[in-house]
Amino acid sequence: MNNKNYKNNNFYLIYIMILIIFLTIFLYKSFFLATKKINQDLFFILLSNKKIKKVIIKHKEVANVILNNESNIEKNNIHYQFDIGDLQLFQHKFEILKNKYNLNTILDFKNTSEYTFSNFFFDYGIFLILIFLFWFFFFRKIGSSVSTGNQIFNIGKSKVKIFDEDDNIKIKFKDVAGLEEVKEEIKEIVDFLKNPLKYTKLGGKIPKGTLLIGPPGTGKTLLAKAVAGEANVPFFSLAAPEFVEMFVGVGASRVRDLFSQAKLKSPCIIFIDEIDAVGRARGKNNITGSNDERENTLNQLLTEMDGFDTNTNVIIIAATNRSDILDKALLRPGRFDRIIMVDLPELYERKEIFNVHIKKLIISENVNIDYLAKQTPGFSGADIANICNEAALIAARKEKLKIENEDFTDAIDRIIGGLEKRNKIIKPNEKKRIAYHEAGHATVSWFLKHAASLVKVTIVPRGRSLGSAWYLPEERQLTTLEQMKDEICALLGGRAAEELILKSISTGALIDLEKVTKQAKSMVVIFGLSNKIGNISYYDSSGQNEYTLTKPYSEKTANIIDKEIHNIINEEYKRAKKILKEKENKLKLLADKLLEKEVIFKEDLKKIFNQ
Repeated sequence: MNNKNYKNNNFYLIYIMILIIFLTIFLYKSFFLATKKINQDLFFILLSNKKIKKVIIKHKEVANVILNNESNIEKNNIHYQFDIGDLQLFQHKFEILKNKYNLNTILDFKNTSEYTFSNFFFDYGIFLILIFLFWFFFFRKIGSSVSTGNQIFNIGKSKVKIFDEDDNIKIKFKDVAGLEEVKEEIKEIVDFLKNPLKYTKLGGKIPKGTLLIGPPGTGKTLLAKAVAGEANVPFFSLAAPEFVEMFVGVGASRVRDLFSQAKLKSPCIIFIDEIDAVGRARGKNNITGSNDERENTLNQLLTEMDGFDTNTNVIIIAATNRSDILDKALLRPGRFDRIIMVDLPELYERKEIFNVHIKKLIISENVNIDYLAKQTPGFSGADIANICNEAALIAARKEKLKIENEDFTDAIDRIIGGLEKRNKIIKPNEKKRIAYHEAGHATVSWFLKHAASLVKVTIVPRGRSLGSAWYLPEERQLTTLEQMKDEICALLGGRAAEELILKSISTGALIDLEKVTKQAKSMVVIFGLSNKIGNISYYDSSGQNEYTLTKPYSEKTANIIDKEIHNIINEEYKRAKKILKEKENKLKLLADKLLEKEVIFKEDLKKIFNQ
């Protein structure tokens, strides 16, 4: 038997012994000291023979009998018990016998009860419960700690994962597509740890901390893994939520333990993922409890980072997608000296990301990576990885030997719009309305100068949508007033076509109207593109006074904003109806084609519009 099993067995033996002791006490008092039942006739016989010392009346119903010590029948005041019945009749008969035989027997009306479980509980219950809870929780923890490395005693220890040169980490910088500028800065940190003299001989100091900020899925954690793969120094990796526990002081203790380990293994890198879990700005939440523990953890983290000397060669890399809520003390120079933005990939970066992920796939020669990169504006690296995986699943479902270009486009449609629902039952009149609605979008956008280029139009239900027009948005850094108006006009083309051709409107424009309202509101309130409001923006980039939560303007200004939003939408709706009126024949031809084929592509649109 090994040492762990021996300790566990000892704990269980002690636990069982205590239970046996208490059970023995209860059984002894319940059975061995229990009263014996007799009838009333035997009682009066014993009373007449002067063998009864005392009678105790209980609840005027039961009599407990104590015998004289000199009795030869039983020793040591053995108790008897019997039912009294009529109390007055019993007392009368008792007094007659007592006077007749000149007895010293005492009749007492004190209420005493037999030793039941309730007596036992009140005598020993609290103590027994405390013992039980102690053994149940403490030794359960002890037993768990014996089998898992004494975890109960290591609760204040950091849960960090340590990678060093002996670990075979396969992710390298070459596996991180795009993000060339970010990789250069990260490579510089790795290079400093390998050759610090190169940077310090001129009197410079390497940044103590680097904060990676960007939307989810852009590769922040992947960059950290690449650092671990490239660096020949110990790499400490953990997520910030692992610091926080329900126990007071545990988070701060784990922070101290992490930095203590890092100092011992210097030079090294510490990577903290999702640092916003403990790095939220202090003082904004007055709720006590877990919030206090989080702030204590943050305070300890600030202290440890500030206490680091540059010469210790310990670098901290952290990642977050919520930089707006981080505490200012965490972002100041001396803690995080360098802040790196990890943005969504551009066109050429998406192409590189596709090339990385298709290496493990069996693809056909007709797969056009340039086209796929253009089709995925605003997609993160994680989204592109999901597209490649989804394309492989679609091809496998169709029992293909290779993944083709249409599998990738289907995967993009699946991720953007949802699952295709060809079996959904739609009435003919509804299908006609959907066809004209989508044809309206396509027609208006085709004849607008700044509208996004059309890729395909479909009336096949997908996700929440009953039909859709797919565009290829132009990637641009700035958007003009004319471009925003054209986008609104194209979105209103669907409802305008319904009103123009079918002489009625429906609820099918819900998503379009939501987008239109947000776009018009942003033009007026955020970007200052309104003539009546002028060059004023009510947007607060710090997040302290977000206009959607509180109104940083008067009621009079609010009325002007509402009128401006209303005017912008009405003007573009009239423009959409004007375009459709002029191109009504093209609109009807396109709607008929949609009803016939359900899906038409850009080549078909060129034939219809003769362009």
